[in-house]
Amino acid sequence: MDRKIEIDVAELSEYMTQGYELIDVRDEMSYAYGNIRGSVNIPKDKLLDDMEDYTGRSFILYCKRGEVSLEAAEVLIEHGAEAVSLRGGYLAWLMADVMQQNEEKDDAKFAAEAEDSIRKRFRKTIWCRFTKAINDYELVKEGDRIAVCISGGKDSMLMAKLFQELKRHNKFPFEVKFLIMDPGYSPENRQLIENNARRLNIPVTIFESDIFESVFHIEKSPCYLCARMRRGYLYSKAKELGCNKIALGHHYDDVIETILMGMLYGAQMQTMMPKLHSTNFEGMELIRPMYLIREDDIKAWRDANGLHFIQCACKFTDTCSSCAEDGQSNSKRLEVKKLIKELKKTNPFVEGNIFKSVENVNLSTVVAYKKDGVRHHFLEDYDKTGYDEIMDSGKIEDN
Repeated sequence: MDRKIEIDVAELSEYMTQGYELIDVRDEMSYAYGNIRGSVNIPKDKLLDDMEDYTGRSFILYCKRGEVSLEAAEVLIEHGAEAVSLRGGYLAWLMADVMQQNEEKDDAKFAAEAEDSIRKRFRKTIWCRFTKAINDYELVKEGDRIAVCISGGKDSMLMAKLFQELKRHNKFPFEVKFLIMDPGYSPENRQLIENNARRLNIPVTIFESDIFESVFHIEKSPCYLCARMRRGYLYSKAKELGCNKIALGHHYDDVIETILMGMLYGAQMQTMMPKLHSTNFEGMELIRPMYLIREDDIKAWRDANGLHFIQCACKFTDTCSSCAEDGQSNSKRLEVKKLIKELKKTNPFVEGNIFKSVENVNLSTVVAYKKDGVRHHFLEDYDKTGYDEIMDSGKIEDN
């Protein structure tokens, strides 16, 4: 086999049969979102820190588009390892895999199997939790016209299928529109999103904006600005279509991570609400019907149906999700994910306790809080009420 530093997707199997180890050099969050079968995740920084362990071994490295992995392969070669980079990276493999799936199974059969898995295999973990959130938080009401907002990821695509299933039950009249905004996706990313929507039989309405271009040169908090702008565009388009609600695909894990992030990094106690009234678009609401569904169960549904999604398609991470100097491997959300994972090792109830903590707030034991923008302090009523020493024992009730 000739010595070279890059290989094509078609050559991947050949190299792996020659004993090459397949290494994903992206961050952990990107790897968990989707990866090439048979690969092992070793983020680039860790890979290059431990180079003495790889002398004499052979590797195929890949990232999102093959740029960072190419650099890492060159460094490994300099230190005595045999290494090649997958040209086009995970995205190239993903597009090839999608094309192969299209040839192997027709769209109608593919969609039917995905729907059947929701009704049977994932009934308890996904469908029942979806309907519980809708009932408990009164997210869908008679006469609603809901814009189901699809980003192209696993969460929003599953949410769209769940709304289709809900419509089939049709216990009361409501309408849904499946809405995709293209804020400036690359052609490959848009093709993948459209392909998944077609194969899952989701009739989408796609509209375009220039949000990515607008925030590309913003240095401070571009992701925050991008998220706000995207939500504004979605509200506006949904209202134009006659909708009174937009549905977003945030799940249970997003909720508990947000609670901890607020406490640890924002010095505040708050949560991601299951529904909100829009302050800028009168008569509009935001709902989160995936509120009680665990991310691991969403991944299980994705994998069981052979679905593939891209985690982030914006220009800040379009070359590779680990390219940026402040890449996701250092993100606060990933840090919190790791923290929860560690805490769970000694306390299996930790995730549920975090979730329930914002449902069990005792204002008698809170020093200060805000309501409707007004700050209140416990001293306001301290001499009037006579506080009980509720927490004096320091006891915390078991779950």
